Amino acid sequence: MSLKSKILISILVILYTVGLFGISMPQYRNMFLALSDINLFVSFLILVIARKRKIGLWYLFLAFTFLVGMTVEWIGVHTGFLFGNYEYGQNLGRKFDGIPYVIGINWALIVVSSATLSKHFFRHSYLTPFLGALIMVGFDILMEPVAIASDFWSWKDGYIPIFNYVCWFIVGLLLQLIYHFFKLNESNKVNDSLFVIMTMFFIILNIL
Repeated sequence: MSLKSKILISILVILYTVGLFGISMPQYRNMFLALSDINLFVSFLILVIARKRKIGLWYLFLAFTFLVGMTVEWIGVHTGFLFGNYEYGQNLGRKFDGIPYVIGINWALIVVSSATLSKHFFRHSYLTPFLGALIMVGFDILMEPVAIASDFWSWKDGYIPIFNYVCWFIVGLLLQLIYHFFKLNESNKVNDSLFVIMTMFFIILNIL
């Protein structure tokens, strides 16, 4: 592993460890939750810095994924046609018409990191995008209870519909297929570590 990768992974470990302790302490919880958008943005920057093959098409895909993420979330919030009846809270930063900008960034982050992780199982197979989409759905299932308790978003009907996970899989699969089609996926230890760290972060918060 390169020195750059070690430094980036160390930053991620510190970032999420501090966040975990901050959110876990009642006296600091609200302050740290209000910094969630910054945490996600820094995670995204680290993912970009860690990229090995610096090609324009990859950056174009990130921009495309951001726009897709913002669009499907707008449709979901304003029509309920996608994901279900939900709305965003106050702890994900600035918004565009009710949709936090960091949500579009989060879509790009999750798509790329889950694609990298799925590459370990099916390196050159068309099953890779399907596994990547399933990993995305699994991450959403893990994230939902914490997100609701943290005022990231809330469900108007009081429960999470199965339809939400179906839509996550469909949108995630389409993005994974595009990523796979243009051969943008790469093995990257920083991306793997980021996904594992985020997963552990939400597992621990679910337990606490």
